[in-house]
Amino acid sequence: MSTPDIAHAGTKPAVLFVCSKNGGKSQLAAGLMRQLAGGSVDVYSAGTKPGKDLNPLAVESLAELGIDLSGEYPKPVTGAVEDTVDVVVVLGTEAKLDPREGVRMEVWETDEPSERGIEGMERMRLVRDDIRQRVEQLHQELTRS
Repeated sequence: MSTPDIAHAGTKPAVLFVCSKNGGKSQLAAGLMRQLAGGSVDVYSAGTKPGKDLNPLAVESLAELGIDLSGEYPKPVTGAVEDTVDVVVVLGTEAKLDPREGVRMEVWETDEPSERGIEGMERMRLVRDDIRQRVEQLHQELTRS
């Protein structure tokens, strides 16, 4: 199976990051991609079962890198957003999403430090850094000329 050409001629590539609640991992990925892309990629995030609030540790872990999530909130996955993106990235194994025709879908089984007894801010930094490496790789693919 070949990977479709991501960057459409004359338009910016677009990516949707999805997790179950849209309060942690997908917000981390979106914030990291926005900072890295600097406007060269349209970035969206959503949840299959959106929660009420962002995870405060996720917000804090991005603030450590100078990324501000003010104004962000958990949002549902919508067909309208799915129809505008080139890539959908599902973070973790909780969120389930059906593939869409013509849209590349990836599932990132992210590091889960809590399985090793690591909790709190230490856990969140490890999750953030795992996601950051994947975002950097995806950014390179999306912006390759």
